[in-house]
Amino acid sequence: MSLRYAFTRLLVRDYAACFRFYRDTLGFAPTFGDEASGYADFATGDVSLALFDRQDMAKAIGAGAKPIDADAQDRVALILTVENVDQSYADLQAKGVTFIKAPTDMPEWGGRVAHFRDPDGTLIELFSSLHA
Repeated sequence: MSLRYAFTRLLVRDYAACFRFYRDTLGFAPTFGDEASGYADFATGDVSLALFDRQDMAKAIGAGAKPIDADAQDRVALILTVENVDQSYADLQAKGVTFIKAPTDMPEWGGRVAHFRDPDGTLIELFSSLHA
């Protein structure tokens, strides 16, 4: 058996808000779906990103009767590589993004990073290499 990574699917509570965030704030072009469809794919560069309504996914796998939210650490982190973390930080702040961690050098990671969340709480990291 040969497995290969296809894409990331975020299972979100507020699909419409997340759709607008990834399309309008981050600027990813939708390649399938729209704000009302409950499922969408976005072109993000080398890999794809998909959004799917969390409750619809739970129903699809037979877990629709279980609680949709539970206390837990982050389930997923999206890493977005950028040329300049500080400039991207400023650009996104101008679009209304609230960061949970300002640009910081992380030598042990080999990069400079900043962190924020989408409207559904998904952790997103901006990353640029310290060695570029």
